[in-house]
Amino acid sequence: MDKGLWKRCVDFHGHECPGLAIGFKACEGAIEELGLAFSDDEQVVCITENDACGVDAIQVILSCTLGKGNLIYRDVGKQAFSFFDRKTGKSIRMVLKSFNGNMDRHERQEYILNAPIDEIFEYKEPRYNLPERARIFNTIICDECNEGAAEHRIRLQEGKKLCLDCFKNYDRGW
Repeated sequence: MDKGLWKRCVDFHGHECPGLAIGFKACEGAIEELGLAFSDDEQVVCITENDACGVDAIQVILSCTLGKGNLIYRDVGKQAFSFFDRKTGKSIRMVLKSFNGNMDRHERQEYILNAPIDEIFEYKEPRYNLPERARIFNTIICDECNEGAAEHRIRLQEGKKLCLDCFKNYDRGW
């Protein structure tokens, strides 16, 4: 384990915890399996299926960020991460395995950081293709609130261009 890198992750996240260790270990596995490195642009893409602590380690180690467009959040609540390498076309989905629930917080963190990666994660194929590169969209002013929103998030309703906050969804209760 690279203790200096762990410290950088802890400094960014604000504290040590088992969740941060999960992301740290996922990065170790992705680097080992795919030969990944720090992503200057969008060479490495991560699709995270959670918004938990481990995502901070992914930002620090692989430089996958929402702003750069190479960190994509799929809100399904799973401790799972799919990593893609645009240069090689290789990808992997890493899903956290269940393990002994009788550990305290510190023991769980140490176990995650020090156990073999394949004891912590199950390796699978991603369920989706490599996402397209981030696009830049025009800003459209909402006819209701007068705030700007990216054009792909604008909806038409009763002839008005509305942002998602002003748009009244028609789902009939489904």
